[in-house]
Amino acid sequence: MNKINRVIISVSDKEGISNFAKGLEEFDVEILSTGGTAKQLRDAGVSVMDISEYTGSPEILDGRVKTLHPKIYGGVLALRDNDTHLQQMQDNDMQPIDMIIVNLYPFEEVIKKENVDLMEAIENIDIGGPTMLRAAAKNYQYVTLVTHPEDYEDLLKELKKNNGSISAETNFKLAVKAFSYVSRYDAAISNFLGAIDPSGEKTKFPPSLTIHMDKKMKLRYGENPHQEGSFYVQSGFEEPCISNSIQLQGKELSLNNIYDTDAALEAVKDFKECACVVVKHNNPCGVATDESVVEAFLKAKACDPVSSFGGIVAFNREVDEATASELAAMFLEVVIAPGYSEKALELLSDKKNLRVMKTPELPLETAAGLDFKKVIGGALIQDRDTGINQDFDDMKVLTKRKPTDEELSALKFGWKVCKHVKSNAIVFAREGQTVGIGAGQMSRVDSVKIATIKAELPTKGATLASDAFFPFRDGIDEAAKAGITAIVQPGGSIRDQDIIDACDEHDIAMVFTGFRHFKH
Repeated sequence: MNKINRVIISVSDKEGISNFAKGLEEFDVEILSTGGTAKQLRDAGVSVMDISEYTGSPEILDGRVKTLHPKIYGGVLALRDNDTHLQQMQDNDMQPIDMIIVNLYPFEEVIKKENVDLMEAIENIDIGGPTMLRAAAKNYQYVTLVTHPEDYEDLLKELKKNNGSISAETNFKLAVKAFSYVSRYDAAISNFLGAIDPSGEKTKFPPSLTIHMDKKMKLRYGENPHQEGSFYVQSGFEEPCISNSIQLQGKELSLNNIYDTDAALEAVKDFKECACVVVKHNNPCGVATDESVVEAFLKAKACDPVSSFGGIVAFNREVDEATASELAAMFLEVVIAPGYSEKALELLSDKKNLRVMKTPELPLETAAGLDFKKVIGGALIQDRDTGINQDFDDMKVLTKRKPTDEELSALKFGWKVCKHVKSNAIVFAREGQTVGIGAGQMSRVDSVKIATIKAELPTKGATLASDAFFPFRDGIDEAAKAGITAIVQPGGSIRDQDIIDACDEHDIAMVFTGFRHFKH
Protein backbone atom coordinates (compact mmCIF):
# COMPACT_ATOMS: atom_id res chain seq x y z
CA MET A 1 0.00 0.00 0.00
CA ASN A 2 1.12 3.53 -0.81
CA LYS A 3 0.16 6.00 1.95
CA ILE A 4 -0.67 9.41 0.48
CA ASN A 5 0.77 12.29 2.51
CA ARG A 6 1.98 14.78 -0.07
CA VAL A 7 0.55 15.52 -3.53
CA ILE A 8 1.50 17.67 -6.52
CA ILE A 9 -1.39 18.95 -8.65
CA SER A 10 -0.65 20.67 -11.96
CA VAL A 11 -3.29 20.12 -14.62
CA SER A 12 -4.23 21.63 -17.95
CA ASP A 13 -7.60 19.86 -17.94
CA LYS A 14 -9.16 21.17 -14.73
CA GLU A 15 -12.38 19.17 -14.94
CA GLY A 16 -13.27 17.86 -11.48
CA ILE A 17 -9.93 18.79 -9.93
CA SER A 18 -11.36 21.00 -7.17
CA ASN A 19 -13.66 18.26 -5.88
CA PHE A 20 -10.86 15.72 -6.07
CA ALA A 21 -8.53 17.99 -4.10
CA LYS A 22 -11.23 18.52 -1.46
CA GLY A 23 -11.56 14.76 -1.19
CA LEU A 24 -7.80 14.44 -0.69
CA GLU A 25 -7.90 17.01 2.11
CA GLU A 26 -10.07 14.64 4.13
CA PHE A 27 -6.96 12.46 4.53
CA ASP A 28 -4.75 15.37 5.77
CA VAL A 29 -2.81 15.46 2.53
CA GLU A 30 -0.42 18.34 1.86
CA ILE A 31 -1.12 19.78 -1.60
CA LEU A 32 1.54 21.46 -3.73
CA SER A 33 0.51 23.22 -6.93
CA THR A 34 1.43 25.76 -9.61
CA GLY A 35 -0.02 28.73 -11.46
CA GLY A 36 -3.61 28.51 -12.66
CA THR A 37 -4.22 25.20 -10.94
CA ALA A 38 -3.19 26.63 -7.56
CA LYS A 39 -5.47 29.63 -8.10
CA GLN A 40 -8.48 27.46 -8.96
CA LEU A 41 -7.92 25.27 -5.92
CA ARG A 42 -7.62 28.25 -3.60
CA ASP A 43 -10.77 29.80 -5.09
CA ALA A 44 -12.52 26.52 -4.27
CA GLY A 45 -11.35 26.72 -0.65
CA VAL A 46 -8.55 24.16 -0.87
CA SER A 47 -5.37 24.79 1.14
CA VAL A 48 -2.44 24.87 -1.29
CA MET A 49 1.31 25.51 -1.07
CA ASP A 50 2.95 26.93 -4.17
CA ILE A 51 5.68 24.68 -5.53
CA SER A 52 7.97 27.72 -5.73
CA GLU A 53 7.54 28.19 -1.96
CA TYR A 54 8.23 24.48 -1.36
CA THR A 55 11.40 24.45 -3.51
CA GLY A 56 12.59 27.94 -2.64
CA SER A 57 12.94 28.65 -6.38
CA PRO A 58 10.55 30.92 -8.33
CA GLU A 59 8.85 29.99 -11.56
CA ILE A 60 11.03 31.40 -14.35
CA LEU A 61 11.08 31.90 -18.13
CA ASP A 62 7.38 32.82 -18.33
CA GLY A 63 6.42 29.60 -16.58
CA ARG A 64 8.55 27.31 -18.74
CA VAL A 65 10.37 26.18 -15.60
CA LYS A 66 8.12 25.40 -12.64
CA THR A 67 8.66 21.90 -11.32
CA LEU A 68 12.14 21.04 -12.67
CA HIS A 69 13.90 21.04 -9.30
CA PRO A 70 15.81 18.42 -7.24
CA LYS A 71 13.39 18.75 -4.30
CA ILE A 72 10.56 17.72 -6.60
CA TYR A 73 12.30 14.92 -8.45
CA GLY A 74 14.13 13.67 -5.39
CA GLY A 75 10.77 13.41 -3.62
CA VAL A 76 9.27 11.55 -6.58
CA LEU A 77 12.12 9.22 -7.53
CA ALA A 78 13.52 8.23 -4.13
CA LEU A 79 13.22 4.53 -3.25
CA ARG A 80 11.61 4.46 0.17
CA ASP A 81 13.35 1.21 1.16
CA ASN A 82 16.84 2.41 0.13
CA ASP A 83 18.84 3.77 3.09
CA THR A 84 21.17 5.75 0.84
CA HIS A 85 18.24 7.47 -0.86
CA LEU A 86 16.61 8.25 2.49
CA GLN A 87 19.85 9.72 3.87
CA GLN A 88 20.35 11.88 0.77
CA MET A 89 16.79 13.13 1.05
CA GLN A 90 17.40 14.10 4.66
CA ASP A 91 20.70 15.79 3.82
CA ASN A 92 19.03 17.87 1.08
CA ASP A 93 15.84 18.73 2.96
CA MET A 94 13.64 16.69 0.63
CA GLN A 95 10.25 15.23 1.47
CA PRO A 96 8.62 12.19 -0.20
CA ILE A 97 5.96 13.03 -2.77
CA ASP A 98 3.35 10.28 -2.85
CA MET A 99 0.93 11.31 -5.58
CA ILE A 100 1.28 13.23 -8.82
CA ILE A 101 -1.85 14.61 -10.51
CA VAL A 102 -0.72 15.96 -13.86
CA ASN A 103 -2.11 16.28 -17.36
CA LEU A 104 -0.37 18.02 -20.21
CA TYR A 105 -0.64 21.17 -22.26
CA PRO A 106 -3.35 20.72 -24.94
CA PHE A 107 -0.96 20.23 -27.87
CA GLU A 108 -3.31 17.96 -29.79
CA GLU A 109 -6.19 20.41 -29.48
CA VAL A 110 -4.03 23.32 -30.60
CA ILE A 111 -2.76 21.61 -33.77
CA LYS A 112 -6.32 20.77 -34.82
CA LYS A 113 -6.89 24.46 -35.48
CA GLU A 114 -6.83 25.43 -39.14
CA ASN A 115 -3.52 27.02 -40.19
CA VAL A 116 -2.12 26.78 -36.67
CA ASP A 117 0.99 28.89 -36.14
CA LEU A 118 4.12 26.80 -35.64
CA MET A 119 5.31 28.82 -32.65
CA GLU A 120 1.90 28.50 -30.96
CA ALA A 121 2.16 24.76 -31.36
CA ILE A 122 5.68 24.69 -29.97
CA GLU A 123 4.66 26.74 -26.92
CA ASN A 124 2.11 24.02 -26.18
CA ILE A 125 4.78 21.31 -25.98
CA ASP A 126 4.83 20.38 -22.31
CA ILE A 127 8.25 19.73 -20.78
CA GLY A 128 7.84 19.43 -17.02
CA GLY A 129 4.62 17.42 -17.20
CA PRO A 130 5.92 14.45 -19.24
CA THR A 131 9.13 14.45 -17.23
CA MET A 132 7.24 14.27 -13.96
CA LEU A 133 4.90 11.59 -15.25
CA ARG A 134 7.81 9.44 -16.40
CA ALA A 135 9.55 9.86 -13.07
CA ALA A 136 6.44 8.93 -11.08
CA ALA A 137 5.63 6.01 -13.36
CA LYS A 138 9.17 4.68 -13.02
CA ASN A 139 8.78 4.77 -9.24
CA TYR A 140 5.20 3.47 -9.21
CA GLN A 141 5.85 1.24 -6.17
CA TYR A 142 5.89 4.39 -4.05
CA VAL A 143 4.10 7.03 -6.12
CA THR A 144 0.51 7.15 -7.37
CA LEU A 145 0.12 9.14 -10.56
CA VAL A 146 -3.11 10.41 -12.04
CA THR A 147 -3.46 11.69 -15.60
CA HIS A 148 -7.20 11.53 -16.32
CA PRO A 149 -10.18 13.07 -14.49
CA GLU A 150 -12.09 9.83 -15.12
CA ASP A 151 -9.97 8.18 -12.40
CA TYR A 152 -10.71 10.69 -9.60
CA GLU A 153 -13.86 9.07 -8.27
CA ASP A 154 -12.41 5.55 -8.09
CA LEU A 155 -9.27 6.81 -6.36
CA LEU A 156 -11.27 8.60 -3.67
CA LYS A 157 -13.23 5.41 -3.06
CA GLU A 158 -10.01 3.44 -2.73
CA LEU A 159 -8.52 6.02 -0.36
CA LYS A 160 -11.60 5.76 1.87
CA LYS A 161 -11.49 1.98 1.75
CA ASN A 162 -7.76 1.82 2.60
CA ASN A 163 -7.56 4.69 5.14
CA GLY A 164 -5.65 7.05 2.86
CA SER A 165 -3.59 4.49 0.92
CA ILE A 166 -3.54 3.23 -2.68
CA SER A 167 -2.80 -0.38 -3.61
CA ALA A 168 0.25 -1.52 -5.57
CA GLU A 169 -2.07 -2.93 -8.25
CA THR A 170 -3.70 0.45 -8.78
CA ASN A 171 -0.34 2.19 -8.88
CA PHE A 172 0.93 -0.18 -11.57
CA LYS A 173 -2.24 0.22 -13.66
CA LEU A 174 -1.97 4.02 -13.45
CA ALA A 175 1.74 3.92 -14.32
CA VAL A 176 1.04 1.96 -17.51
CA LYS A 177 -1.75 4.39 -18.36
CA ALA A 178 0.61 7.33 -17.84
CA PHE A 179 3.34 5.89 -20.08
CA SER A 180 0.70 5.36 -22.78
CA TYR A 181 -0.55 8.93 -22.30
CA VAL A 182 2.95 10.37 -22.68
CA SER A 183 3.62 8.11 -25.66
CA ARG A 184 0.54 9.44 -27.43
CA TYR A 185 1.56 13.01 -26.62
CA ASP A 186 5.09 12.51 -27.97
CA ALA A 187 3.68 10.83 -31.09
CA ALA A 188 1.46 13.83 -31.80
CA ILE A 189 4.44 16.18 -31.51
CA SER A 190 6.70 14.00 -33.65
CA ASN A 191 4.06 13.55 -36.35
CA PHE A 192 3.20 17.26 -36.46
CA LEU A 193 6.78 18.52 -36.63
CA GLY A 194 7.87 15.70 -38.93
CA ALA A 195 5.26 16.79 -41.46
CA ILE A 196 7.02 20.16 -41.84
CA ASP A 197 10.08 20.11 -44.08
CA PRO A 198 13.04 22.50 -43.54
CA SER A 199 11.55 25.05 -45.95
CA GLY A 200 8.40 25.25 -43.83
CA GLU A 201 6.20 23.42 -46.31
CA LYS A 202 3.94 20.66 -45.02
CA THR A 203 4.03 17.09 -46.25
CA LYS A 204 1.47 14.32 -45.78
CA PHE A 205 4.14 11.71 -45.32
CA PRO A 206 6.78 12.55 -42.69
CA PRO A 207 10.05 10.58 -42.41
CA SER A 208 8.58 8.65 -39.48
CA LEU A 209 4.99 8.19 -38.40
CA THR A 210 3.72 6.98 -35.03
CA ILE A 211 0.15 5.76 -34.66
CA HIS A 212 -1.14 5.55 -31.10
CA MET A 213 -4.02 3.17 -30.52
CA ASP A 214 -5.92 2.13 -27.42
CA LYS A 215 -7.33 -1.32 -26.84
CA LYS A 216 -11.10 -1.11 -27.08
CA MET A 217 -11.87 -4.78 -26.55
CA LYS A 218 -10.46 -8.28 -26.55
CA LEU A 219 -12.02 -10.40 -29.25
CA ARG A 220 -13.22 -13.93 -28.68
CA TYR A 221 -10.79 -14.89 -31.47
CA GLY A 222 -9.37 -13.52 -34.71
CA GLU A 223 -10.46 -14.46 -38.22
CA ASN A 224 -10.37 -18.11 -37.13
CA PRO A 225 -10.78 -19.75 -33.71
CA HIS A 226 -7.07 -20.64 -33.44
CA GLN A 227 -6.08 -16.95 -33.78
CA GLU A 228 -6.16 -14.53 -30.83
CA GLY A 229 -7.38 -11.02 -31.51
CA SER A 230 -8.12 -7.61 -30.04
CA PHE A 231 -9.66 -4.39 -31.39
CA TYR A 232 -7.53 -1.24 -31.08
CA VAL A 233 -8.80 2.22 -31.95
CA GLN A 234 -6.99 5.36 -33.02
CA SER A 235 -6.81 7.94 -30.25
CA GLY A 236 -8.75 11.15 -30.79
CA PHE A 237 -10.35 10.11 -34.10
CA GLU A 238 -13.51 12.18 -34.44
CA GLU A 239 -15.12 11.18 -37.75
CA PRO A 240 -18.03 8.77 -37.17
CA CYS A 241 -16.77 5.24 -37.79
CA ILE A 242 -16.92 1.72 -36.39
CA SER A 243 -14.13 2.62 -33.95
CA ASN A 244 -16.14 5.30 -32.13
CA SER A 245 -19.56 3.68 -32.45
CA ILE A 246 -21.20 2.14 -29.40
CA GLN A 247 -22.86 -1.25 -29.10
CA LEU A 248 -26.40 -1.06 -27.72
CA GLN A 249 -27.14 -4.77 -27.55
CA GLY A 250 -26.19 -8.24 -28.76
CA LYS A 251 -23.32 -10.69 -28.64
CA GLU A 252 -19.75 -9.46 -28.54
CA LEU A 253 -18.36 -8.34 -31.87
CA SER A 254 -16.00 -10.64 -33.73
CA LEU A 255 -13.05 -9.53 -35.85
CA ASN A 256 -14.99 -10.26 -39.03
CA ASN A 257 -18.06 -8.40 -37.68
CA ILE A 258 -15.94 -5.30 -37.10
CA TYR A 259 -14.25 -5.54 -40.49
CA ASP A 260 -17.56 -5.99 -42.33
CA THR A 261 -19.37 -3.32 -40.33
CA ASP A 262 -16.62 -0.87 -41.20
CA ALA A 263 -17.14 -1.68 -44.90
CA ALA A 264 -20.91 -1.22 -44.65
CA LEU A 265 -20.70 2.05 -42.74
CA GLU A 266 -18.08 3.58 -45.04
CA ALA A 267 -20.24 2.72 -48.05
CA VAL A 268 -23.42 4.23 -46.66
CA LYS A 269 -21.55 7.42 -45.69
CA ASP A 270 -21.02 8.19 -49.38
CA PHE A 271 -24.77 8.83 -49.84
CA LYS A 272 -26.43 12.11 -48.89
CA GLU A 273 -29.90 10.72 -49.52
CA CYS A 274 -31.47 8.10 -47.25
CA ALA A 275 -29.55 4.88 -47.98
CA CYS A 276 -29.08 1.31 -46.84
CA VAL A 277 -26.09 -0.98 -47.48
CA VAL A 278 -26.02 -4.73 -46.87
CA VAL A 279 -22.53 -6.25 -46.67
CA LYS A 280 -21.43 -9.87 -46.69
CA HIS A 281 -17.78 -10.89 -46.45
CA ASN A 282 -16.60 -7.30 -46.85
CA ASN A 283 -18.47 -6.67 -50.11
CA PRO A 284 -21.82 -4.94 -50.61
CA CYS A 285 -24.42 -7.48 -51.72
CA GLY A 286 -27.22 -4.91 -51.87
CA VAL A 287 -27.44 -1.11 -51.80
CA ALA A 288 -30.46 1.14 -52.22
CA THR A 289 -31.74 4.65 -51.61
CA ASP A 290 -35.30 5.76 -50.94
CA GLU A 291 -37.16 8.49 -49.09
CA SER A 292 -38.34 5.76 -46.70
CA VAL A 293 -35.78 3.97 -44.50
CA VAL A 294 -37.73 0.72 -44.60
CA GLU A 295 -38.05 0.83 -48.39
CA ALA A 296 -34.32 1.48 -48.72
CA PHE A 297 -33.70 -1.68 -46.68
CA LEU A 298 -36.19 -3.81 -48.60
CA LYS A 299 -34.78 -2.68 -51.94
CA ALA A 300 -31.20 -3.36 -50.78
CA LYS A 301 -32.15 -6.83 -49.53
CA ALA A 302 -34.00 -7.61 -52.76
CA CYS A 303 -30.77 -7.33 -54.76
CA ASP A 304 -29.43 -10.53 -53.17
CA PRO A 305 -31.71 -11.92 -50.45
CA VAL A 306 -29.67 -15.12 -50.16
CA SER A 307 -26.44 -13.28 -49.38
CA SER A 308 -28.27 -10.80 -47.14
CA PHE A 309 -28.96 -13.66 -44.74
CA GLY A 310 -26.44 -13.28 -41.90
CA GLY A 311 -25.24 -9.96 -43.29
CA ILE A 312 -24.30 -6.55 -41.90
CA VAL A 313 -26.80 -3.73 -42.50
CA ALA A 314 -25.85 -0.05 -42.36
CA PHE A 315 -28.12 3.00 -42.53
CA ASN A 316 -27.38 6.72 -42.73
CA ARG A 317 -30.71 7.65 -41.14
CA GLU A 318 -32.44 6.75 -37.88
CA VAL A 319 -33.98 3.27 -37.87
CA ASP A 320 -37.73 3.52 -37.29
CA GLU A 321 -40.29 1.00 -36.10
CA ALA A 322 -41.22 -0.24 -39.57
CA THR A 323 -37.58 -0.84 -40.49
CA ALA A 324 -36.84 -2.57 -37.19
CA SER A 325 -39.77 -4.90 -37.77
CA GLU A 326 -38.28 -5.99 -41.11
CA LEU A 327 -34.80 -6.34 -39.64
CA ALA A 328 -36.10 -8.49 -36.79
CA ALA A 329 -37.81 -10.82 -39.26
CA MET A 330 -34.51 -12.20 -40.58
CA PHE A 331 -31.14 -13.36 -39.30
CA LEU A 332 -28.52 -10.62 -39.33
CA GLU A 333 -25.18 -10.25 -37.59
CA VAL A 334 -24.99 -6.46 -37.13
CA VAL A 335 -27.16 -3.38 -37.68
CA ILE A 336 -25.46 0.02 -37.52
CA ALA A 337 -27.12 3.45 -37.80
CA PRO A 338 -26.83 6.97 -36.39
CA GLY A 339 -29.98 6.45 -34.30
CA TYR A 340 -32.97 4.28 -33.44
CA SER A 341 -36.47 5.16 -32.36
CA GLU A 342 -37.54 3.89 -28.95
CA LYS A 343 -39.97 1.43 -30.54
CA ALA A 344 -37.28 0.23 -32.96
CA LEU A 345 -34.95 -0.65 -30.10
CA GLU A 346 -37.78 -2.43 -28.34
CA LEU A 347 -38.43 -4.60 -31.42
CA LEU A 348 -34.74 -5.33 -31.99
CA SER A 349 -34.25 -6.29 -28.34
CA ASP A 350 -36.18 -9.49 -29.04
CA LYS A 351 -33.22 -10.57 -31.20
CA LYS A 352 -30.88 -11.16 -28.26
CA ASN A 353 -27.83 -12.04 -30.36
CA LEU A 354 -28.23 -9.24 -32.92
CA ARG A 355 -25.49 -6.67 -32.47
CA VAL A 356 -27.04 -3.20 -32.64
CA MET A 357 -24.53 -0.39 -33.13
CA LYS A 358 -25.02 3.36 -32.95
CA THR A 359 -22.68 5.80 -34.68
CA PRO A 360 -22.21 9.50 -33.96
CA GLU A 361 -24.21 11.69 -36.34
CA LEU A 362 -22.96 11.03 -39.85
CA PRO A 363 -21.32 13.84 -41.85
CA LEU A 364 -22.58 15.05 -45.22
CA GLU A 365 -19.13 14.57 -46.73
CA THR A 366 -16.42 12.02 -45.93
CA ALA A 367 -13.40 13.77 -44.50
CA ALA A 368 -10.02 13.68 -46.18
CA GLY A 369 -7.24 11.86 -44.40
CA LEU A 370 -4.96 8.87 -44.68
CA ASP A 371 -5.75 5.24 -45.36
CA PHE A 372 -3.55 2.46 -43.92
CA LYS A 373 -3.06 -1.01 -45.32
CA LYS A 374 -1.03 -3.36 -43.16
CA VAL A 375 1.53 -5.73 -44.59
CA ILE A 376 3.89 -7.98 -42.65
CA GLY A 377 6.62 -5.76 -41.24
CA GLY A 378 5.19 -2.49 -42.47
CA ALA A 379 2.27 -0.43 -43.73
CA LEU A 380 1.18 1.20 -46.96
CA ILE A 381 -0.19 4.69 -46.40
CA GLN A 382 -2.15 6.71 -48.94
CA ASP A 383 -4.81 9.40 -49.25
CA ARG A 384 -8.34 8.22 -48.52
CA ASP A 385 -10.45 7.72 -51.63
CA THR A 386 -12.91 10.61 -51.31
CA GLY A 387 -14.61 13.09 -53.63
CA ILE A 388 -16.64 10.60 -55.64
CA ASN A 389 -19.59 13.02 -55.87
CA GLN A 390 -17.56 15.20 -58.25
CA ASP A 391 -16.45 12.43 -60.62
CA PHE A 392 -19.16 13.18 -63.19
CA ASP A 393 -18.35 16.90 -63.40
CA ASP A 394 -15.94 16.35 -66.31
CA MET A 395 -17.38 13.14 -67.72
CA LYS A 396 -16.92 12.31 -71.39
CA VAL A 397 -19.40 10.45 -73.58
CA LEU A 398 -17.62 9.08 -76.64
CA THR A 399 -20.27 6.57 -77.74
CA LYS A 400 -22.82 7.41 -80.40
CA ARG A 401 -25.63 7.29 -77.89
CA LYS A 402 -25.64 9.50 -74.82
CA PRO A 403 -27.18 8.18 -71.56
CA THR A 404 -30.71 9.30 -70.80
CA ASP A 405 -31.32 11.27 -67.61
CA GLU A 406 -32.66 8.11 -65.96
CA GLU A 407 -29.60 6.11 -67.04
CA LEU A 408 -27.25 8.84 -65.86
CA SER A 409 -28.87 8.87 -62.43
CA ALA A 410 -28.48 5.08 -62.22
CA LEU A 411 -24.86 5.31 -63.38
CA LYS A 412 -24.04 7.82 -60.64
CA PHE A 413 -25.65 5.56 -58.05
CA GLY A 414 -23.84 2.44 -59.29
CA TRP A 415 -20.55 4.34 -59.42
CA LYS A 416 -20.76 5.14 -55.71
CA VAL A 417 -21.47 1.51 -54.88
CA CYS A 418 -18.67 0.27 -57.15
CA LYS A 419 -16.10 2.21 -55.12
CA HIS A 420 -16.80 -0.09 -52.14
CA VAL A 421 -16.75 -3.40 -54.02
CA LYS A 422 -13.53 -5.42 -54.17
CA SER A 423 -11.94 -5.34 -57.61
CA ASN A 424 -12.43 -6.41 -60.23
CA ALA A 425 -15.75 -4.75 -59.40
CA ILE A 426 -18.86 -4.67 -61.56
CA VAL A 427 -22.17 -3.23 -60.34
CA PHE A 428 -25.46 -3.52 -62.22
CA ALA A 429 -27.84 -0.81 -61.05
CA ARG A 430 -31.06 1.00 -61.64
CA GLU A 431 -31.83 4.40 -60.18
CA GLY A 432 -31.46 4.01 -56.41
CA GLN A 433 -31.00 0.21 -56.36
CA THR A 434 -28.34 -2.35 -57.14
CA VAL A 435 -29.40 -5.20 -59.41
CA GLY A 436 -26.36 -7.49 -59.43
CA ILE A 437 -22.80 -7.28 -58.09
CA GLY A 438 -19.69 -9.07 -59.29
CA ALA A 439 -16.75 -8.74 -56.90
CA GLY A 440 -13.17 -9.77 -56.37
CA GLN A 441 -12.55 -11.68 -59.57
CA MET A 442 -9.23 -12.11 -61.36
CA SER A 443 -10.73 -11.01 -64.68
CA ARG A 444 -13.24 -8.26 -65.36
CA VAL A 445 -15.33 -10.32 -67.75
CA ASP A 446 -15.87 -12.91 -65.00
CA SER A 447 -17.14 -10.14 -62.68
CA VAL A 448 -19.68 -9.20 -65.37
CA LYS A 449 -20.78 -12.82 -65.63
CA ILE A 450 -21.10 -13.14 -61.85
CA ALA A 451 -23.10 -9.91 -61.59
CA THR A 452 -25.47 -11.42 -64.14
CA ILE A 453 -25.70 -14.73 -62.26
CA LYS A 454 -26.19 -13.05 -58.89
CA ALA A 455 -28.89 -10.69 -60.13
CA GLU A 456 -32.27 -11.44 -58.58
CA LEU A 457 -33.84 -8.45 -60.29
CA PRO A 458 -34.24 -8.00 -64.06
CA THR A 459 -30.98 -6.91 -65.70
CA LYS A 460 -32.55 -5.78 -68.96
CA GLY A 461 -32.45 -1.99 -69.02
CA ALA A 462 -30.04 -1.77 -66.07
CA THR A 463 -26.75 0.14 -66.08
CA LEU A 464 -23.23 -1.04 -65.29
CA ALA A 465 -20.45 0.56 -63.24
CA SER A 466 -16.88 -0.73 -63.53
CA ASP A 467 -14.24 0.37 -61.03
CA ALA A 468 -11.46 0.27 -63.66
CA PHE A 469 -11.22 0.20 -67.44
CA PHE A 470 -12.21 -2.73 -69.62
CA PRO A 471 -9.06 -4.30 -71.10
CA PHE A 472 -11.02 -6.20 -73.76
CA ARG A 473 -14.45 -5.97 -75.37
CA ASP A 474 -15.54 -9.35 -73.95
CA GLY A 475 -16.87 -7.62 -70.83
CA ILE A 476 -19.01 -5.33 -73.00
CA ASP A 477 -20.36 -8.28 -74.97
CA GLU A 478 -21.37 -10.05 -71.76
CA ALA A 479 -23.02 -6.87 -70.47
CA ALA A 480 -25.01 -6.61 -73.70
CA LYS A 481 -26.23 -10.20 -73.28
CA ALA A 482 -27.54 -9.19 -69.83
CA GLY A 483 -29.46 -6.26 -71.36
CA ILE A 484 -27.26 -3.48 -69.97
CA THR A 485 -28.01 -0.15 -71.69
CA ALA A 486 -25.40 2.21 -70.21
CA ILE A 487 -21.92 1.88 -68.69
CA VAL A 488 -19.68 4.08 -66.55
CA GLN A 489 -15.95 3.41 -66.28
CA PRO A 490 -12.75 5.43 -65.81
CA GLY A 491 -11.33 4.82 -69.29
CA GLY A 492 -7.60 4.81 -69.93
CA SER A 493 -7.06 1.48 -71.68
CA ILE A 494 -5.00 1.24 -74.85
CA ARG A 495 -8.08 -0.52 -76.23
CA ASP A 496 -10.58 2.21 -75.28
CA GLN A 497 -11.58 2.63 -78.92
CA ASP A 498 -12.35 -1.11 -79.19
CA ILE A 499 -14.55 -0.75 -76.09
CA ILE A 500 -16.33 2.29 -77.55
CA ASP A 501 -16.91 0.44 -80.83
CA ALA A 502 -18.32 -2.55 -78.94
CA CYS A 503 -20.74 -0.28 -77.07
CA ASP A 504 -21.84 1.34 -80.33
CA GLU A 505 -22.49 -2.09 -81.83
CA HIS A 506 -24.78 -2.91 -78.92
CA ASP A 507 -26.33 0.60 -78.71
CA ILE A 508 -24.91 1.03 -75.20
CA ALA A 509 -24.18 4.52 -73.92
CA MET A 510 -20.86 4.81 -72.10
CA VAL A 511 -19.50 7.48 -69.75
CA PHE A 512 -15.80 7.98 -69.04
CA THR A 513 -15.12 9.64 -65.66
CA GLY A 514 -11.32 9.76 -65.77
CA PHE A 515 -11.26 8.52 -62.17
CA ARG A 516 -10.53 4.99 -60.97
CA HIS A 517 -11.88 3.63 -57.66
CA PHE A 518 -10.02 0.36 -57.42
CA LYS A 519 -10.45 -1.43 -54.07
CA HIS A 520 -7.85 -4.16 -53.90
